Amino acid sequence: MSANYNNYSGQPVYIMGSDKQQTKGRDAVSMNIRAAKAVATLVKTTLGPVSMDKMLVNQIGDVVITNDGATILDEMDIEHPTAKMIVEVARTQEDIAGDGTTSAAVLAGTLLEKAQELMEQGVHPTSILNGYRLASEKAMSYLDEYKIDIDSSDVEILKNISNTSITGKASESYSETISTIAVNAVLKVLENGEVNIDDDILIVQDKGQKITDSELVEGVVLTKKALHPNMPKKIQNPKIALIDTPLEVEKTGTESKIQIKSADQMEAFVKEEDKGFKKMVDAIVKSGANAVFCSKGIDDNAVHYLQKNGIYATRRVKESEMKSLARATGAKLVRSLYEIDETDIGSAGLLEQVGESDDAKTFIKECSNAKTVTIVLRGGTEHVTENIERVFDDALHVIASAVEDHEVVPGGGASEISTANILRSFAPSVGGREQLAITAFADSLEIIPRTLAENAGLDGTDMLIKLRSGSGKDKYVGLDVYEGKVVNMVEKGVLDPVRVKKQAIKSASEATAMVLRVDDVLRADKKDMMNVKPEHNIHNYDASGMM
Repeated sequence: MSANYNNYSGQPVYIMGSDKQQTKGRDAVSMNIRAAKAVATLVKTTLGPVSMDKMLVNQIGDVVITNDGATILDEMDIEHPTAKMIVEVARTQEDIAGDGTTSAAVLAGTLLEKAQELMEQGVHPTSILNGYRLASEKAMSYLDEYKIDIDSSDVEILKNISNTSITGKASESYSETISTIAVNAVLKVLENGEVNIDDDILIVQDKGQKITDSELVEGVVLTKKALHPNMPKKIQNPKIALIDTPLEVEKTGTESKIQIKSADQMEAFVKEEDKGFKKMVDAIVKSGANAVFCSKGIDDNAVHYLQKNGIYATRRVKESEMKSLARATGAKLVRSLYEIDETDIGSAGLLEQVGESDDAKTFIKECSNAKTVTIVLRGGTEHVTENIERVFDDALHVIASAVEDHEVVPGGGASEISTANILRSFAPSVGGREQLAITAFADSLEIIPRTLAENAGLDGTDMLIKLRSGSGKDKYVGLDVYEGKVVNMVEKGVLDPVRVKKQAIKSASEATAMVLRVDDVLRADKKDMMNVKPEHNIHNYDASGMM
């Protein structure tokens, strides 16, 4: 499709080749909104404690069954640029808040849908954007007043927050086990009021047992085993060395050849090589270490000397695991083997290898003042353990958010319905067409409780009316989808971190603003975009079509 604009003489002026595509004006806005709504509709049925799952099948037939919005959107091969923006909303929500990804995507889609309705009534996008901005700011300030301060060391409250996140993810029957482990894990690594989940909490899957057999290890669990069957499999109070250099014969920088003309010369060469390995192991023995974790390779000759000295050893340990071992045991990473001494050695209460096959694991337990803990997930099949790992990830993040921020809001749609009521009261004070946008924003927030009701098989409109009425009397009332009643969510123990709600509103609002500002979509070849700065990839045009 070629683009042309009329000049003053009425003759068309072509500025793009006929092989380029352009969608402009309302068509561009409508196309973008349809794409965003399609993504929101896709994950909408996964919202809430009573929801449906999605089965994701890749090209080689691997299957993932989940109702986690971030996982669903991340695994999908989405091409539409606007749809990708909604996916980015979910990713940002996951990175910052750890939960609420589905809510953020659904809210973004609904905000755009309401904006389209206003544009069809003649409201200009600029007025809608101003109204949405005012509504978002008002919602944020209201949530600061609405929030409930908590004691971050109150285990029962933290369990309630975890259970709220877990419910509806096909694992609520194990919520007590999961929440107890998740809360204990977060509190163990809490330091200076902050929690570093990615570095300090490891998750290891162990297939073939019951979910209730999952455990929290104060230390590190590796999917590794001893390099020799005669190495000790259990060591009380192990002295641990972390070697970040290979226990192998060092290769020369240049290629060289050695000519061996007799058996005596061969024997002498082998003895000299053995001396090198023995010298390496002697340095380890002298340091007092009886357990060695090496990030590089360990030659079989070195393995022989290690087992003769009663030392447990394993090799090719991941860099991240080496750092975790260092934090848990207090050991230092040694890069010069012959300089190792007792000050580099770490300690633990117990080192134990469990199993002998390829699924064997090494437990480094009872680390005093451990800065790292490991959650060992157990389940009947790989699909079960993978799903439980996603559940744990959400639970850990919401607990961490609550512990760091010390504040929560009631769940079950209570915060959304209460915020929507405030926005409707606020709208008349603004006036103008922005008032319509603020009201539309309030209507959009109510999509969360409405969807919760509909996914549970309830009448969304009836439940919404009950919530609006109940919220006027008690601002903490939300929807109990199991009984179909409106109840106080705080008394029910249904709680969400404030960070989750705020980030969902912020991400959805910003994505909506970006979509509504685009009224011209130009599809260019990759070579045409090479010299275009990133911030100029999407151009805004006025009504005349000129930049």
